[in-house]
Amino acid sequence: MSELRELALTSKAWPFEEARKLAKRFAKGPPEKGYVLFETGYGPSGLPHIGTFGEVARTTMVRRAFEVISDIPTRLICFSDDLDGMRKVPGNVPDTEAMMAHLQLPLTSVPDPFGTHDSFGDHNNAMLRRFLDTFGFEYEFISATEFYRSGQFDEVLLRAVEKYDEIMAVMLKSLREERRQTYSIFLPIHPETGRVLYVPMKEVNARDGTITFDDGDGREWTLPVTGGNVKLQWKPDFGARWAALGVDFEMYGKDHSTNTPIYDSICRILGAPAPAHFTYELFLDENGQKISKTSGNGVSIDDWLKYASAESLSYFMYLKPKTAKRMFFDVIPKAVDEYHQQLRAYATQDTKARLNNPVFHIHGAEVPVSNMVVPFAMLLNLASVSGAEDKDQLWGFIRRYAPDAAPESHPDLDNAAGFAVRYFNDFVKPTRACRAPNDVEREALEALRDGLVAWEGPAEDEALQSLVYTVGRERFDPMRGWFTALYEVLLGASQGPRFGGFIALYGVEETVALIERALAGELV
Repeated sequence: MSELRELALTSKAWPFEEARKLAKRFAKGPPEKGYVLFETGYGPSGLPHIGTFGEVARTTMVRRAFEVISDIPTRLICFSDDLDGMRKVPGNVPDTEAMMAHLQLPLTSVPDPFGTHDSFGDHNNAMLRRFLDTFGFEYEFISATEFYRSGQFDEVLLRAVEKYDEIMAVMLKSLREERRQTYSIFLPIHPETGRVLYVPMKEVNARDGTITFDDGDGREWTLPVTGGNVKLQWKPDFGARWAALGVDFEMYGKDHSTNTPIYDSICRILGAPAPAHFTYELFLDENGQKISKTSGNGVSIDDWLKYASAESLSYFMYLKPKTAKRMFFDVIPKAVDEYHQQLRAYATQDTKARLNNPVFHIHGAEVPVSNMVVPFAMLLNLASVSGAEDKDQLWGFIRRYAPDAAPESHPDLDNAAGFAVRYFNDFVKPTRACRAPNDVEREALEALRDGLVAWEGPAEDEALQSLVYTVGRERFDPMRGWFTALYEVLLGASQGPRFGGFIALYGVEETVALIERALAGELV
């Protein structure tokens, strides 16, 4: 056994813990189909949101961990439930009024309000795939519309007709009395209107593989359950999909957790073992509300990528998946800097430590080297005090601080400089407010200014930090008050960087001028 596999078998990193649970299912040998199937589901009722990416990213982390500890081949399927009827119009799409005419049509039959694809479902699927492809995920995409209409689901659907009473018994236990009267696991697709119907069944014929029902006008119809004429309600669909595909692992949000016994039971009734599960906590917006793709609250995939790299997003997804996390713009800078801290740590770690490092689970064995010689938070502060409108202005300071750095040799830093300018102008600048110093703070700022005016040595982080400490130590106890004053008076922020490093980056003379402006009240 290789050292990597041996250490992975005891690693406390959560992807390895989940992978080991999954591997126990195949202790006697690989599954009959010859591979382990990971699945992630997607409901394309609105624009893809960041939680969707998180589900694929985290599933990929478990898949990668499984491949370290097992030789059984793996596949990952991203399944889109795009045959679902559009029950309400999302609030974040164009011309919502016109879309009202298409309620209850399958999402792949609703016209695309963006005018770029054959349907709204196709548009949202394309958005999801575009991002997953850009990031480099290895996956196979399956559309529910194609899965139902091509006959790939027919065998399981016919089995569902045969086991109708058993599946209904599972479902009825979970429903309120009034819903039980009209509920059916089958949703017919009206032969004339194309709409998904929520109607009771008059007959379910196991011999013919058909269902009989009345539509809203009281007309009776009999349809085969095969060939895309019906779809399953979403809870039965979960379990039936597992059975049809032979899914071995699926993760989903906490809001699904109470339904897990239902999914599992239906999968087993249909003749397949239930897969292993992993339930993660939900993403919340800045108000503590669940992020929803239909309401469009919180941070979208495109939002994050406007201000930071995809790798920093993966890092955020890795952290404590069992803990609910607020997902809004303020988390981005911290995620960027912590991701690069982990990259730098990885370069010096032994194999055991590397397996517990988030970047291993983001990149696998091919972990890149960080060239972020200036933290993202520092770039934000630099953009703030310099009033930078583009990244070239920041590079003027960066080159003086790190003469060997250049956009060509430090692409991560170059991208981060552009992200920092954009983030500052969109989020920091509109609310930034510097305050006037009090008497003690004014005296300390004057002392720091005088020390910088007399500075004769090279502008090195640690030496300048020592000067900052000396000035503060003589006047503040605790020292936190001194640093808070520096951030609030000079940067208009509640927190900030190591100030010696900031001076080295921004420049000694430039910092003297900044302090002079603060003392003169020009920053308030």
